[in-house]
Amino acid sequence: MDLDVISRKIPCVMTIAGSDSGGGAGIQAADLKTFSALGVFGTCVITAVTAQNTRGVESIFPLPPAMVRSQIRAIIEDIPVRVAKTGMLYSRETMEEVAKAIDEYRITLVADPVIRAGSGSSLMIEEDKNSMIKLIVPRSIILTPNVFEAEIISGIKIRSLDDMKNAAKRIVDLGAESVIIKGGHMKEEDSKVCDLFYHEESFRIFEKKRLMINPHGGGCTFSAAIASFLAREETLENAVEEAERFVEISFRGALKIGSGRTPVNPMASLYNKAGIAEAIKQVDEVARIIERNPSISRFYAEVGIQIAMAPPYPRGPEEVAAIDGRIVKTLDGLKTAGPPRLGASRHMASIILTAMKYDPQVRAAMNLHYSPILLEAFRKIGCKVSGFDRNLEPNEIKSVEGKSLPWGVEEAIRKMHGVPDVIYDEGEIGKEPMIRVLGRNALDTIDKVLTAIKNIRE
Repeated sequence: MDLDVISRKIPCVMTIAGSDSGGGAGIQAADLKTFSALGVFGTCVITAVTAQNTRGVESIFPLPPAMVRSQIRAIIEDIPVRVAKTGMLYSRETMEEVAKAIDEYRITLVADPVIRAGSGSSLMIEEDKNSMIKLIVPRSIILTPNVFEAEIISGIKIRSLDDMKNAAKRIVDLGAESVIIKGGHMKEEDSKVCDLFYHEESFRIFEKKRLMINPHGGGCTFSAAIASFLAREETLENAVEEAERFVEISFRGALKIGSGRTPVNPMASLYNKAGIAEAIKQVDEVARIIERNPSISRFYAEVGIQIAMAPPYPRGPEEVAAIDGRIVKTLDGLKTAGPPRLGASRHMASIILTAMKYDPQVRAAMNLHYSPILLEAFRKIGCKVSGFDRNLEPNEIKSVEGKSLPWGVEEAIRKMHGVPDVIYDEGEIGKEPMIRVLGRNALDTIDKVLTAIKNIRE
């Protein structure tokens, strides 16, 4: 016994699926990363080794069913797994071994009925699809098919939400305790995606914005997340709801690393949580730097000074850190009105979020009063400077609260053919002329400001 290791209780989960050499889906790339990101201990049973990349599957080497059985037995006899998820099972013989194990060890099963890869390559022997319906579907607490898979299993063509509901009912009639049909492949021209959850004769729709990516590994990540939350003793409905949130940020953090489909990023949730903590810390640190530097007072904006920073994969303004109440001018100099908080400045958040659409590395911004002298100083230190003219803002944008700054930022980016370091406007009636300094983070932003001020020559 290792006396230096403290025994810690941690939920244990098993994935039974194929290996993706391209790192986008399957056991290593999606399932085990998801388990780790969600704080559960992951074990794995490999059913097949694939040679694939972001463009597609080149070859498949299925492991003997006896080896699949041996892996399951070895895990269960030592590690307290109570929840498993399945992905690529490939053959009837492997499905039979998995079904026996689910029954023998009384494992809660989340089944992702993988039939083909996102690239279109087959991941199941054609004539063995019925075996999946007979052996795997009735043993699952939840089935997680996409539209194509739901059509195969239910025998119903899906062209509408009503079709999804009919297919979901049919799948539950086949023995699944519940089903969630992922609608990402339906009506791809729509700006929204609807996933349909059916459980205990009740429907629930999860609607989200469609992201303009061609994802790889999303289904694996989603089913692995549901299994993780079930292992953490969440209810089924809560597990599905939390998995929806988790996979959404995994899509936002997707990585364009090849010439084909874009692998989703199961680690994005962890990176974002760390990024939020770092953003709050840096905003607070920069606020103290501003308070200690009276030279900044010269460029104090009448609306106050604000410094803001976003995590790498923000959901929206609510995840952007800024000073609550801004930095204000007092008789004792510049002082913060409040502490850094998430969602404290929707204006600064809109600047950052707009810039991040064009360059995800630009995650911070600070505002100062407009000054031609300061603009020239920024140019002298090598900053890229661009601006926008509020008089050219279309009325249909100006009339909508919160639309002006995103429009202005995009105008400045368009002129520069990239995200500048500094965006300015000379104001208009009722609008103070302003400079916004952008940076990789809050410390990078204040460094640009202080360097520019030091280089001002009267």
